[in-house]
Amino acid sequence: MWSCNRRTLLMLPVALAACGLQPVYGPGGAGDALRGRVEVSAPDDAESYWLVQNLEQNLGRTAAAGTDYLLDVKVRTASQGQAITASNDTTRYSIVGTATYTLTGKESGAVMASGEVRSFTGYSATGSTVDTLAAERDARHRLMVILSDQLVTQLYATLDPPA
Repeated sequence: MWSCNRRTLLMLPVALAACGLQPVYGPGGAGDALRGRVEVSAPDDAESYWLVQNLEQNLGRTAAAGTDYLLDVKVRTASQGQAITASNDTTRYSIVGTATYTLTGKESGAVMASGEVRSFTGYSATGSTVDTLAAERDARHRLMVILSDQLVTQLYATLDPPA
């Protein structure tokens, strides 16, 4: 039984290579195509700042003159009450976020990828005003991290690696 499982395990890399699977961060992968070559454009607000900060961590920060792609991102968020007490006090909120993006080639102007990512986070509003504001800010920051990770994953999945 053990030798059969060992053979199967040893054949797995060969099977994956035969199906055309290529590591994103491997030489020539989609990660290579975007790393340090994307200029991110977003509105000037705290949420967009956090989103761009995380996108630059994942895609690499670049000087605007040395980029091949322009990533235009628009963020929308909405806060929704989730837990309401009998006295009509809201004790828990969810923040739902959507990031719409378009990746275009700078020289050609051709759209390379576009789409939308969505997620949500929550926070408690049971403490003091300062606690609630800090929890809300932290939840918004977490949401931007989630949205940027989803966006980068979609970009890597959508783009063909360079030839």
